[in-house]
Amino acid sequence: MTHLRGVKPALSPDREPLTKSPAAPKWMTAEARAEWKRIMPRLIAGRIITRADLTGVENYCVATGRVREIEAIFAASGTLDKTLFGMQNRAMQTARQLAAEYGLSPVSRARVGSGATDDDDDDNPLAVR
Repeated sequence: MTHLRGVKPALSPDREPLTKSPAAPKWMTAEARAEWKRIMPRLIAGRIITRADLTGVENYCVATGRVREIEAIFAASGTLDKTLFGMQNRAMQTARQLAAEYGLSPVSRARVGSGATDDDDDDNPLAVR
């Protein structure tokens, strides 16, 4: 039996990917909507997400938006509030984890690329190309 603990499977284009970016949900903050608009073209072009994935993408955008909102509070106040810092740290962790799910980090983008299949039927390892 092969253990896959700590090994993530390669991402690959989905069978029924979205072909058009849905509008950002109206309930999102301006920062979260800005992130939605930034990442959706990449996710659509990469054929990474389906309608079933939209909640996870929403959560990623909300977490990223929260990080930026808290940073704006820090900048405006000139002080570092311990509670807000903890909230920002948790939002960063959540955003990072969700980004990896959708190929939005350097390592996960490499996994997306490794998921591509070679359609060449020639299995001869000695064939010169």
